[in-house]
Amino acid sequence: MKTSDFDYHLPPEQIAQTPVEPRDSSRLLVLNRGDGSLVHRHFRDIGEYLKPGDVLVFNQTRVIPARLHGQKVDTGGRVEFLLLKREGDQTWRGLIGGKRVSEGTRLRFAGADGEAVEGTVTAEGERSERVVRFDQPLTPLLPSVGEVPLPPYIHETLNNPERYQTVYAHHDGSSAAPTAGLHFTPELLIDLRRSGVEMAYCTLHIGLDTFQPVTVEDIEKHHMHTEWAQLTPEAARAINEAKLSGGRIIAVGTTSVRTLESAALHSAGVDDPYAAEGDMCPWRPVAAFEDNTNLFIHPGYRFRVVDVMITNFHLPRSTLLMLVSAFAGREHILNAYAEARQEGYRFYSFGDAMLIA
Repeated sequence: MKTSDFDYHLPPEQIAQTPVEPRDSSRLLVLNRGDGSLVHRHFRDIGEYLKPGDVLVFNQTRVIPARLHGQKVDTGGRVEFLLLKREGDQTWRGLIGGKRVSEGTRLRFAGADGEAVEGTVTAEGERSERVVRFDQPLTPLLPSVGEVPLPPYIHETLNNPERYQTVYAHHDGSSAAPTAGLHFTPELLIDLRRSGVEMAYCTLHIGLDTFQPVTVEDIEKHHMHTEWAQLTPEAARAINEAKLSGGRIIAVGTTSVRTLESAALHSAGVDDPYAAEGDMCPWRPVAAFEDNTNLFIHPGYRFRVVDVMITNFHLPRSTLLMLVSAFAGREHILNAYAEARQEGYRFYSFGDAMLIA
């Protein structure tokens, strides 16, 4: 398939600039992937589409203060460094903003409280990708010298940085939030538990591919970078028990989907996720999983774990739009997006949600 097959026009005014309050007052578009039918609800109604024995799987990653503003030591030229992946206590891979930031360039980043750290560019990657080795461990300094990054299409100031974290965020490591989870409130989670819905947690630290556009026309030539993912033994056990008893596995967000499907492929020893396995992909018990994943899900992929998906509305020509199209069918997704635009839904990170069942 072509990247242009996943294009659509979105009026700029429908890109959500601020989150709604409370979190679960966002709108919810319910898509039946069997027949493509649509229902308009609010996120607080999501319990009506879940049943006892279902398992919600959340990505509990937490966004770190990953955007650093600084300057080149030799010229004073401004630079910005967006941390994407820690490669050691003092070494980080990320995206650089600034002119002529090449290998060997010395950088200095300072916070408002006077705390500062310097580092050296040690490698150059594709386009603006750089590796920087800092003079000391960076993580303890991030609250002083860094800020929580927002996507480039959000232009409003976020007064409360916690609003770009899920209420269950636990493991530091992401450069962006798993935004499908932003709609849950503590009260909604309690209500769902009381109704018999089970909950399990995975971790995928969101990195380069959240920001990496698909630049090739043939989607199968797109290169996915790796992101660290983990499915704990407790989560694997909850998933297996639910599957055996007839419950559904409901992935909260595309990152949970990729973690669950990566764990399933790893458990089954599958090297090629698109290899033929008959008309249906048989479900096999999943095992705990901790590894880097570069799983690229696009139409043609057959899901092995996920039965239902909760997700936001994604950018055109993105791997995330391709993933949800693989799950529900491209035509169903594009039709749903067209109706969402017509009905005034809010799109992207702070926007409204979809339930795809």
